[in-house]
Amino acid sequence: MKKILLMLLLSTALILSACGKNTDSNSNGNATGNSGSTNGTNESTEGQEATSEDKDADSSELESLGDVSVDKGSSEVELTIPATYVDGQTQEDLDLIRETEGYKSITLNDDGSATYVMTKKQHETMMAEMANTINDAMKEMVGSDDYPNITEVKANDTFTEFTVTTKSEELDMSESFTYIMFYMYGGMYNIFNGSESDDITVTYINADTGETISSSNSADLAE
Repeated sequence: MKKILLMLLLSTALILSACGKNTDSNSNGNATGNSGSTNGTNESTEGQEATSEDKDADSSELESLGDVSVDKGSSEVELTIPATYVDGQTQEDLDLIRETEGYKSITLNDDGSATYVMTKKQHETMMAEMANTINDAMKEMVGSDDYPNITEVKANDTFTEFTVTTKSEELDMSESFTYIMFYMYGGMYNIFNGSESDDITVTYINADTGETISSSNSADLAE
């Protein structure tokens, strides 16, 4: 998962980049695991272990997004970001963001979280920017060095259903863990939209036969 979650949260206020760092190491692990060296078996095992660690880290990242709260009023939207993603910003930092972006207010809370108050129009703009970022990231996956077999990635308007078409008859290691990325895409979009976020479905389809290779749902992470 090389292209992951460089989404602008609240325009320029917050960038989730931790997952991108995790997935870069995942890509390196995959490359090593597929090496043709005499240590191929051990390297492949190490690559699988690294991928599993990245999967756990990404799952934790997704769970922490659940601490975001959205309250939609009649004329404005109140959005509270947990301290994890405020990343040490001071009230002065937040005041500068408020002035730049034109939000009604941004308050640094005692627990380190930050509460943004914005108009509904500003919130709609934020969600449109997030949707564009997700769509661009999905387009970049197609035929990329990391995912050479993927021919198409589609999602519905609410990012609760993702369909990945691949030339693979069985998912390779890099493809098999992309569902976590789509869970995060869909989860992030719907959490910040104030809508249902724990029912994200990812389906993988073979490009030649049209048959489903596998399907998963984010609700399975809770099991």
